[in-house]
Amino acid sequence: MPLQFNPVKLFAGTGTKELALKIAESYGRPLGSVSINRFSDGEFQPAYDESVRGCDVFLIQSTYQPSDNLMELLLMVDAAKRASAHYITAIVPYYGLARQDRKDRPRQAIGAKLVANLLKSAGIHRIMTMDLHAAQIQGFFDIPVDHLDGSIIFVPYIKSLKLENLTIASPDMGGSYRARTFAKFFNAEVVICDKRRKRANEIESMSIIGDVTGMDIVLIDDICDTAGTLAKAAALIMEKGAKSVRAVCTHPVLSGKAYETVENSVLTELIVTDSIPLKQESSKIRVLSTAELFAKAIANVNEHGSISDLFRID
Repeated sequence: MPLQFNPVKLFAGTGTKELALKIAESYGRPLGSVSINRFSDGEFQPAYDESVRGCDVFLIQSTYQPSDNLMELLLMVDAAKRASAHYITAIVPYYGLARQDRKDRPRQAIGAKLVANLLKSAGIHRIMTMDLHAAQIQGFFDIPVDHLDGSIIFVPYIKSLKLENLTIASPDMGGSYRARTFAKFFNAEVVICDKRRKRANEIESMSIIGDVTGMDIVLIDDICDTAGTLAKAAALIMEKGAKSVRAVCTHPVLSGKAYETVENSVLTELIVTDSIPLKQESSKIRVLSTAELFAKAIANVNEHGSISDLFRID
């Protein structure tokens, strides 16, 4: 029996509208229309302005600043389920609360698992995301997870820079696996910044493991929040004799004084994706779009193709 393809409809949450428009354009289909009815106390209620009955529905929403964006996504899922959508995929370019992936002290919440439970309970059949803070979060779901790799976007850009003495760096011990995976594309060496935190977003000390003298360093991380770690790591790397230092971070959370920190740092540039919209412009921040990658993933899912084809870098 030949495969049957259901009609595809794409919808955007308010937090990721700009990226969703690019994804829809790359996919070759306009965004569907959804209205958000807002009440004076902050309550809101999404409603689709067109039929989704029997459709494969893709809901695009990053859950940064997660309270409203996550709740809006959950309500959109619920509305699609109640409107008899055939298959609901949540496209979450940035998966909020992913840093809460385990208990590292007593009586803590595991936010990443709670979000997985909420999305599944709301009615999604599949989730598509990119560069989770911890890859094991995929195991929090009992439904298919398409975990896209941002390196397919970053590697061609880094290659285009033609850096003579490229060395990959991790800003902390936890990101060493990510840095080593990235380094394989260039057959490059890896150095690691060993940091000790006083508390969240506050570093007590940092040291460099490896030689950076005369090297063009590219720091690899998944999230840039306050940019304090990157700025301190970059300064230390330059003090140790590096020729230049850049940073690659998939998700530009950039909270607090992050933009000022990046501008005042020794970083040549901070390379990010559009998984989260920038709050302001910065001469040092370069944005690479994820739209084409997500559009291809949507097409492969709808046409029962292989997602693994999207991990190949020429």
